[in-house]
Amino acid sequence: MSKNLDESGLKSIFSEYDLFFIDIWGVVHNGIKLHENAVKVLNELSNNEKKFILLTNAPRPNLTVINTLKKMGLNNFSDTVFTSGEASKRYLLENFNNKKFFHLGPPRDFDLFKTFEDNKVFNIEDSDYLLCSGFFEEHEDDLGYYKNLLSKYITKKMICTNPDLIVDRGDKREYCAGSIAKSFEEIGGEVIYFGKPYPPVYEIAADVNNKKILCIGDNLNTDIKGANIQNFDSLLITGGIHRQEISKSSIENVLKNYEAKIDYFQKELKW
Repeated sequence: MSKNLDESGLKSIFSEYDLFFIDIWGVVHNGIKLHENAVKVLNELSNNEKKFILLTNAPRPNLTVINTLKKMGLNNFSDTVFTSGEASKRYLLENFNNKKFFHLGPPRDFDLFKTFEDNKVFNIEDSDYLLCSGFFEEHEDDLGYYKNLLSKYITKKMICTNPDLIVDRGDKREYCAGSIAKSFEEIGGEVIYFGKPYPPVYEIAADVNNKKILCIGDNLNTDIKGANIQNFDSLLITGGIHRQEISKSSIENVLKNYEAKIDYFQKELKW
């Protein structure tokens, strides 16, 4: 039975854990501004000498996300940030360094492949693999466009740098790279994912051996499934991506629909 921490706060359980994986978008900020209570949690964990990683499925290198957080006002904790983009960049440099790629995503994701930009091609037929970081700006809401585009190229491997399907930017819901990758798999394509819930990102981001770990996030498909796969404990932020589903049904029913389990839940991350 999962425990509601809305009244008792994270302070009631934090001492049980050695390491915390904390999602950024949906927990620390909403895509526009920081959540003050979440920032307080980070400060309290730091004051109590608890190790945490701000683990995000952002399809960008660590430094880009660190700079974004600083612009929002989070000037501390830079050394705790780790992104799915960073994990995928390291993998590509080691395994696809001389391969040509076709980029699926907006121009703002350019810094993901800046160190190997000469390998980018503009004709998908000339590529050795597909690098998916998100949606083209001119086709942000049309999954059908990507199915049509990719239907002839299912023999090419896709690297997905953000397994998230959707995200909320303030009150607006947006598709993420994971939606394209899922569509690609539906038509027979093969995808290599980097980020939550897939195990490598946790192991690259921190030493998880012999530690009691709590994963905190608002996404059942990524944050919570990742915890379940790794046998880590989990805390679901119910005011995030699943808030409408939970309000229409119940946490128990939503968990059942996603085949996920949680140990704790809070409306927002609060000390």
